[in-house]
Order: sequence, then structure tokens, then C-alpha cells
Amino acid sequence: MFKKATLVASVLAAFSTMSLACTTVLVGPEATADGSFFVGRNADSDALKAQHMVIHPAKKNQKGMYRTQDYKGATNFEYPLPKNAMRYTTVPNWKTQLHGAVGFNEAGVGMSGTESIFARDDALKLDPYNEATGITEDDILDVILPRAKSAREGVQILGSIVETIGAGEGFGVAFVDEKEMWYLETGTGHQWIAQRIPADQYFASGNQGRLQAYDPKSPDFMASKNLVKWATDNGFYDPKKDGAFNFSKAYTRDDSRDRVYNDPRVWQIQKILTPSLKQPVQEGRSFPVYAKPEKKVTLEDMKSILRNHYEAGELQSHDPYSKGLRGDEEYRPISVFRTYESHVMQVRPWMPREIGSVIYVAMGMPNLSVYVPYYHGLDAYPAHYGMGTNEADSQSMYWKYRKLQTLVMTDYVKLAPIVEKAYHEFEADTAKKQKAFEDEYLKIYKKDAKKADKMLNDFNLSVMASAEKLAEDLTNQIFTIRTADIQAANFFANKSKKD
Repeated sequence: MFKKATLVASVLAAFSTMSLACTTVLVGPEATADGSFFVGRNADSDALKAQHMVIHPAKKNQKGMYRTQDYKGATNFEYPLPKNAMRYTTVPNWKTQLHGAVGFNEAGVGMSGTESIFARDDALKLDPYNEATGITEDDILDVILPRAKSAREGVQILGSIVETIGAGEGFGVAFVDEKEMWYLETGTGHQWIAQRIPADQYFASGNQGRLQAYDPKSPDFMASKNLVKWATDNGFYDPKKDGAFNFSKAYTRDDSRDRVYNDPRVWQIQKILTPSLKQPVQEGRSFPVYAKPEKKVTLEDMKSILRNHYEAGELQSHDPYSKGLRGDEEYRPISVFRTYESHVMQVRPWMPREIGSVIYVAMGMPNLSVYVPYYHGLDAYPAHYGMGTNEADSQSMYWKYRKLQTLVMTDYVKLAPIVEKAYHEFEADTAKKQKAFEDEYLKIYKKDAKKADKMLNDFNLSVMASAEKLAEDLTNQIFTIRTADIQAANFFANKSKKD
């Protein structure tokens, strides 16, 4: 009995005490099956971190400052409020309503942030993070989305903040609009770089500084003004000895922690999308920053990547779930129990923004959750989408999905296939309904925008309700199975049948 209790404790510890972490995948429009931009990310830290879905209304004639501490956030960061703030969406932490994780604004600018990344320790000693008043993931979306009219402008605003006020932590942030997609990474407290994602390639990151090249004359790059000079002056880059400047090498951490925690995830994503790539799993610094997929990437591919836990392929022996929970597994998978939400942003520039910009959100562990579409034109969320704390309840949208996942983890091998099959079937059926809805929407939109708007909201709310009903039905089904299992395993219950 003691051995079993110890094993359970070690498994729970392994899956609950790892540091904040995420996985990001960005795909350019010429690399996707239909010309969409894709931004995918798993946000990971704490299974008890209930998420709310919020629509922030446009505001006029604002004055004063945005202050993180007004919401009891991480630092004392402050920044002027925009005079006229645009409407935008976020999926924030229940406690502070900050760290919005993902969202679009009314100008069609979308953001996903942040990917936690780490600067090299010796560089941080000279230019440390501004942990007192620097900007962190708590603030980024709520500062940028109300004011940025393009992805490029969003990068410029965030970069300027890092350069002048400082970053409170290391992070990577994705920006997308209907023309281009960018990724920004911090170096030290006041250094940063951003690069436009090549249209015909993809980018993947797992808690590492991944950007490398920098061409200050190219419109595809932006960076802090003295990015290269600072690295040179402080001995982190020698032009004569090192050759071309490499941001990742000059500024970011690369040690044994990356070999098991980060490299395998990036390796797995690149192996899925570009199977012909041959590279050692633990040599992440040598992985290509961008690669071309061998087949055009679909929405389903994006979901599958974010659900991956090494369940197939060369790293199958590192799957921590499918052969019984293994808390001693060194390789960190993409999908983990403490993922509090996973999302895929899709931007289709040829469509009206109301349906062209969509966020597919899966609450909790993505391979045991369902990706539900939330259209840009959705006017409001039901009240229970703004409920939920760190204690389970029977109303909030977050906990309806999370309760089912927790039940499944009590016998993953037996129960996970039931849930995964049901959710995959739901998503396939929803995709067909979306196609029919969007075709009809486009016909009506040209003639009667208000009628089209009502149709959009009716359809989206119906899909949301159906997904929640399925989660409730699956919870009851799994609960029934586990009740029967426990009864069958109970000695006294079995003995009574013989008496």
C-alpha cells in the first residue's frame, strides 16, 4: 500500500511542479492547405488555473495609466492608456483577469503570448529582467491589443516597452494580421528581436530562444537599437571569431535542461511536418529555425501537434501516458495535464473578418479536450464562460472540461481512447457544419449584414453548447465506468455475490 501511495505521489509531483512552460507553432499561409495563417500554442502552468473568456469593449477618451497592480498582477508595470481603445478578446487567468494568453482586436490583429524563454545567466547579470516594474505576460495583450492596428505595429509597441521599461521575464510572443505574422523574443532585460515568419515555412518553439539571424537592413527584422553592439561590447559575440550574428547563441540559455525539456518537443514538431529531417533529438541549437512542411498544413494538423505526447513515431518510448502514468519520464511532451488552455488561431484574409478570424480553444489538457471555434464576429460569451476559480464547481465552462480530464487520468489507458474518439468525431462533424454555415453566411452577408451577424451568433453559441453537453455526457459515461471498475475490484462486493 505504501509503495502505491508513493508512486501516485511521485506521478502527481512530476506533472504538477514543472516550471511555467508552453509550446508554440506558427505556419505561414503558403505552407497551409487553404492559405490560412496558423498560430498554435499550449499554455501550461497549473491545472487549477481556471480560464475565463472575456470580450473587452471599445473605449473612448480614456485618460490615465494602465497599472498591473490595479488587478494584483505580477509586477508594478505601468503604461499610458490609449485615448481610444479598440474592442478585443482575451482568455485570462480567473484570479486577476490578466495574462490574456490569446485574442484578436477589432482591427484583425491577433496575439498569442507568452512562450516562456530564458536568457543566459551571464548575460542577465549585466542586464537583468526588470522584475519590479517590467512588462510580463500578465500585461502584454491588454496593453497591445487595444491600440495596435497591425501585427507589425504590435511588435514595435512591445519592443519599445522592453527596450525602455524592460521585460519582467523572458518571453516569446506571436503577432498575426491579415497580411503577415511575426514572432518576438526577448534576450536580456532590455534586448529583443523579432522576425516576420516566412510565408512558405513554419516555426516551432518549446521554451527556448529560437531566433538566430538578424539583418538590420531587412524589413523582415526588428530589434532593439543596440542588440548586436551590446552583445559585442560584453563579450557574447565576436564578429571575427563567430561569423554572422546569432541571437540565440549570444543571448539565450542552452544547457542540459533544454536537452530533455525543450529539444524533444521542437524535434517532434519538425519530424511531424518535415519527416525527411534527420537530426539528433538533443541538439536543439542546430535545428533549423524555419522549415518547409512536406505536406500542406491543415487545421487538424495543428490540433494534432498540440495534442502530441510521443504516442507514435521514434519517440514513442517516451510517451508518459499510454502505458500507464510515468512520472519519471525525462522527455517533456507537448500535451501535459497542467495545460490550462490550448488554442489555434486561424486567419483567412479572403473572408470577411467576422468569420475569417477564428480562435479554436481547448480548455485544459488538449488531447483530452475539444477544440471549439470562436468566431471574430461573436458578440458575447454566456455568463459561465466568465466563471471559475481554483476550486472545482458545477457551472463554469473551464471546470466542465477539466473534471472529465481528471477522471480520465485515473485510468488513462482504458479511458482516454473513449474521450479522444468522441471529441474527434465532434470536431469532424462541426467542421462540416462550419462549412455549410460559412457558405450561407457569405451569401447573406452581402445583402444583409445584420441578418448574417445573427446567424453567426446563433451558430457559434449552438456549437459551444453542444461541446459542453458532450463534455457533460462523457463525464457521466466515464464516471459510470470508473464506478463499475471500483466495485468490481472491491473484495467485499465480490464476496457478497458468492454468499
